[in-house]
Amino acid sequence: MNYCERFRVKAESAVKLNKIDAGFTDKHTDQESAIEEMKKYTQRLRELQYLLYAENKRSLLIVLQAMDTGGKDGIINHFLGNMNPQRTRVYGFKTPSAEEAAHDFLWRIHQAAPPRGQVAIFNRSHYEDVLISRVHNFVSKKIWTKRYDLINDFEKNLTRSNTHILKFYLHISEDEQLRRFKQRLDDPARQWKISEADYKEREYWDEYTKAFEDALSKCNTTEAPWFVIPANHKWFRNLAISQIVVDTLESLKMEFPRPTVDIREIEKKYHQAAKEEAVKNGKKAKERNKKKGKE
Repeated sequence: MNYCERFRVKAESAVKLNKIDAGFTDKHTDQESAIEEMKKYTQRLRELQYLLYAENKRSLLIVLQAMDTGGKDGIINHFLGNMNPQRTRVYGFKTPSAEEAAHDFLWRIHQAAPPRGQVAIFNRSHYEDVLISRVHNFVSKKIWTKRYDLINDFEKNLTRSNTHILKFYLHISEDEQLRRFKQRLDDPARQWKISEADYKEREYWDEYTKAFEDALSKCNTTEAPWFVIPANHKWFRNLAISQIVVDTLESLKMEFPRPTVDIREIEKKYHQAAKEEAVKNGKKAKERNKKKGKE
């Protein structure tokens, strides 16, 4: 299945998350059945990231949004494990600092935009300013309703600078979120993630759902599309996003840049250096043999 087409939010459509199956796994019945396909995308992802860096003409921005426990950290670990970390940056956008709050809401986001040849992953993003800011009335409705157009203009500006944007909403069900909360309670290695806010924010599930639906509908453009990824099953979430990222990078028809030196001249220098090295090694070998003979 082509997950780019399957999960991409349709143009000018009104997203209704309760009509999307968070447990969807396509033809795969379990993680084992998806392993070979995942390996293929993992290998190709490494190759394409290297090509993106070598070509140095464009960049990739991956935006991750989800309800609590939706799996943003899991996706980041998956991608960082399969990309060169020197050419990948992760940015988390939580409560703004005093300096950030003193600027417009997009100021801190723009500074994290990826330069040419690089990949940036946003763990939460500028969309928090039409999500949590809306749900908790941090700003008035008059303010946050205007931010959709500002976000669209911001993303359009990035794409004009050859930044390719992929935005993923990791869609989990309310029951799955509760199950993941229990996993944290039962696992000492995960208990550090628990906070009072987890359950407090869960009370606003319907309000967040509406806020997400509006963001997904109002800020879905040709230049910066949204994808709603079924994320109840972590392995399928990873597979679907990997395929979408790989297919998107392949569609760019990237090419390695032409050498900036005369390859023939460099080959001559190499062969001359190799010849000199062989002569040097030969002399050293004769000296060693002479020493052995005297002994």
